[in-house]
Amino acid sequence: MSAERQPIGVIGTGYVGLVTAAGFAQLGSDVFCIDIDADKIARLKAGEIPIYEPGLAEMVAANSARMHFSTKIADALARARLLFVAVGTPPTYSGDADLSAVHAVVEAIPAGSARGGEQGHALVMKSTVPAGTGASIKRVLAEQGKHGLCYVSCPEFLKEGSAVKDFMSPDRVVIGDDGDWAGDAVVELYAPLDAPLVRTDIASAEMVKLASNAFLATKISFINEIANVCEETGADVVEVAKGMGLDDRIGHKFLQAGIGFGGSCFPKDVNALKQLAGNSGYHFQLLNAVIEVNELQKRRVISKLLKHLGSLVGVKVCLLGLAFKPNTDDMRDASSLVLSARLQADGAHVRVYDPVAEREARSLIRGVHFATDALDAAQGADAVVLVTEWREFLELDWAQVAARMSGKLVLDGRNALDAHAVAAAGLTYEGIGRGSLTSLSG
Repeated sequence: MSAERQPIGVIGTGYVGLVTAAGFAQLGSDVFCIDIDADKIARLKAGEIPIYEPGLAEMVAANSARMHFSTKIADALARARLLFVAVGTPPTYSGDADLSAVHAVVEAIPAGSARGGEQGHALVMKSTVPAGTGASIKRVLAEQGKHGLCYVSCPEFLKEGSAVKDFMSPDRVVIGDDGDWAGDAVVELYAPLDAPLVRTDIASAEMVKLASNAFLATKISFINEIANVCEETGADVVEVAKGMGLDDRIGHKFLQAGIGFGGSCFPKDVNALKQLAGNSGYHFQLLNAVIEVNELQKRRVISKLLKHLGSLVGVKVCLLGLAFKPNTDDMRDASSLVLSARLQADGAHVRVYDPVAEREARSLIRGVHFATDALDAAQGADAVVLVTEWREFLELDWAQVAARMSGKLVLDGRNALDAHAVAAAGLTYEGIGRGSLTSLSG
C-alpha cells in the first residue's frame, strides 16, 4: 500500500469511476474499485477494460499493482476513508435524476463505519446529482444513525474521448464540503495536479456541474439555430462561428454547428436542471428551447435528404459513425439512434459503420446492415451521412467513396469534412448551415 498517499475507494467502474481510479493510482494512491457487476470486476481483474477510452488501458496496466477490484464494499471500507461514488444517475421518465444507485451505496455502508474522527469515512460524490442531493443524503445518514459519515461533493468534468488527459490536467477542481477533515483530504488528493480550486458549499458545487453542462449545451443549440438561419440567408455558419469565436467573451469552443448533442451528460444534465427548477416552482424557459432545438436538429437531416432525393422509400443511406462523439464507444443519446430509426420508418435501407462503437450499437439499433469499414458502408449508397467525426472519416479518399456509391450526395452532419475534396470527387457536398453548393464545389 502506498506510504506517500492515502488509499481511496471508488464505487462504480464506468467511464467516470474507472478513469478516476486509474488517475489516483497514477498519482500514487492504492485504489479499491467496487462494482456490483461481477462480470465487469472479473474482466478488470483479468486486465480487460470494458469501455473504450484512449489511454485508459495503458494507465490501468501501468498501475495494476495499486488497483484492486472487488464486488464487496467492505473491501474498500476496511482500507480507505474516502469513498468516491461514481455510480449512474440516469434520467427517469419524469426527467428527474434516478438516485437509486446512490442511495444503494448509502444503504450498503454499515453504521459502525461512520464513527467520525480519525477512524471515520466520507462519501465523495462524483456522480452527477441535482443540487440539494447532499443535504438530502445527510438527512438520510442521520436517520440511519450514521452521524460520523462525512459528505463531500466533487463533481467530475471529464470529457469522454479525452478523460485521461482531463483527469491529469483539469481546468478546475470543485469541492463542496462542510469545512471538515473530509474536504481537506480531498483537496490534498488533488493537490499534485496543481489545478485551480473552487472550494465551496455542497449545494453550490452540485450546481456548478449542472450549470456548466447546461451552458455548453446552450452554446451548441444557439449555433445550430444560427446555422439554420444561415441556410436561409446564404451565409456560411463556419465563417460566422470563426468571427464570433475571436471575441474572447464568446470563444471558439462549442460553436461547431451540426446535428445536435448527445452522450451521457448534456441531455441528462440539461433535463435534470430544467426539472430541478420546475420542482422548485421556477420555469426555466431557456432550457426548454435548448432541448427542443437539439431534438429538431437531428431531424433536419431527414429534411435535407428529402430535398435532394425525394422519397426515401427504397433509398440506400450510409451512416458513418454511430457513437455520440469520436474517441468513445458511448451510444447514450447518440444522434445515430434517431437517424437510423427515422430513416427506416421512411422506407430507407441503412448501412452503418463505426470503428469502435459497433458492439454497443448492435444492442440498440435494429434493421440496419453493419459494414466492415467506411467503403463497405458506402457500397451502393444513394447518400452518405457523416454522423460522428472519427479521424478516419475525415481522411477518406473521396474518389474511392464515389466509386462505391450509386448516388452523389454527401451530407456532412458535423461540418468536419473537406468540402472541396468531396466536390472534387464529383460528389455533392451539403453541410449544416454552409453556403451554396456551387460555392463549396467551385
